[in-house]
Amino acid sequence: MDQLFAPWRIEWVERDGNEDIDGCPFCVLPEREDAREANVVAESDRAYVLLNNFPYNPGHAMVIPRTHTGEFTALDDETLLEHARLKQRTIEAFEAGLGPDGVNAGLNLGDAAGGSIDDHLHTHLVPRWTGDTNFMPVCADTKVIVEAVEDTYEALHDAFATQAGATVAENGAVRIEF
Repeated sequence: MDQLFAPWRIEWVERDGNEDIDGCPFCVLPEREDAREANVVAESDRAYVLLNNFPYNPGHAMVIPRTHTGEFTALDDETLLEHARLKQRTIEAFEAGLGPDGVNAGLNLGDAAGGSIDDHLHTHLVPRWTGDTNFMPVCADTKVIVEAVEDTYEALHDAFATQAGATVAENGAVRIEF
C-alpha cells in the first residue's frame, strides 16, 4: 500500500471548524473581527472573497454577495455589478499571486444543483494548472491539495493588496473600492 505523507494536515484535522457559527455562515463570517481567521481575503461594500475550507484546488475561493438570498434574480443592479467586478479582481489576484493556467467559475443555484449552502448564493472560482489532475482521483479516489489554505491566503492577500485602490481594512481583509 502506498502512503501519502502530509503532516501539515493535522492542523486541519484537529481544527474547531465553524461550530461557533450561529446562522448563515456567509452572513456571519465577513462580520468577524479577524478576517484571516474567517478566511475572508478581500471585501467591498456589497460582496467579499472567502477561501473555501474544502478546496478543490489551492486558491479555491468564493465571491459572495452580502445580500442573503439564494435567488440570483433577487440581486439589485449595484450588487450584481460589484459581485462581477470582485470576480474580475479575484481572477487578477489569482494571476498575480498563484499563476494558474486557467480558472473554473460557477454558481450552484438551488439544492438540485449541488449547492451545499443553497440559501446564500456564491460564485466558486477555482484556479487550474495544466497537469493538476492526475491518477490519484481516478485510481485512489483521493484529491491531493498541494498547498495549505493559510499559505494560499497569504499569496492572495498580498496580490489583492497590490491592486489599484486597495487598502487593508481594520479586520485585516483587503478593502476594494469600486
